[in-house]
Amino acid sequence: MSENASPAARPGRDERISARARGESWKKPPRRIETSECITCDTCLRSCPSEFGAIFDRGLDVVIIPELCSGCPVCVLECPVDCIYVDEDWTPTDDDMWNHIELTSGGAA
Repeated sequence: MSENASPAARPGRDERISARARGESWKKPPRRIETSECITCDTCLRSCPSEFGAIFDRGLDVVIIPELCSGCPVCVLECPVDCIYVDEDWTPTDDDMWNHIELTSGGAA
């Protein structure tokens, strides 16, 4: 995902990956994908703004990393099956996923 990020966008995203934390100024909660409703079309992944790069293909599921998601509605507007919701009660991303993100982010860690 980060390969598409512009150089100006990468520092903020890379910093959030290293810190494993959401942007301090973000007021909206992150989004989540309801896997039982998702058709794994990856439209959300392709539409997520590169400065966030919050959506990843995790094998059979597509997931939103809450620490990278600003809560913007871009993915929601693009989803053909309306399976993306506000996640008021999000939980921190597990270490295995962070390790995957750090490996694919091009040296963020």
